[in-house]
Amino acid sequence: MRPQNPSPLECRPTATRPAGAEQPVALRAVGARKVVAEGVPSGCDPHPVDGPRILAMLHIGAAGRNAMPTAHSWCSCGRDLKAFGHKQVARLADDHARHRNQCPLLAQGKEAA
Repeated sequence: MRPQNPSPLECRPTATRPAGAEQPVALRAVGARKVVAEGVPSGCDPHPVDGPRILAMLHIGAAGRNAMPTAHSWCSCGRDLKAFGHKQVARLADDHARHRNQCPLLAQGKEAA
């Protein structure tokens, strides 16, 4: 007589296996530097403090004929203005020129030069 096979849904105790080792969770602090290959500088600042750098900028653009012009005025003092349309772009360009003469950060650069 053959022994009865248990139903596939029936649980049978199996040999105890060793539990897998717990894997450590790698937590990285925000802002922590990544490890890089040897010889690769990891502490270089892409924006050097010394040397020439942009302190103020006015960007005016128009996509083509009959397009609405846009302008973006930016200064390192925190000024960040945008304008859309012919009249507003012209006003922003005048205001940007006025700001370049009055901004304390730009005045320091002119005195140093």
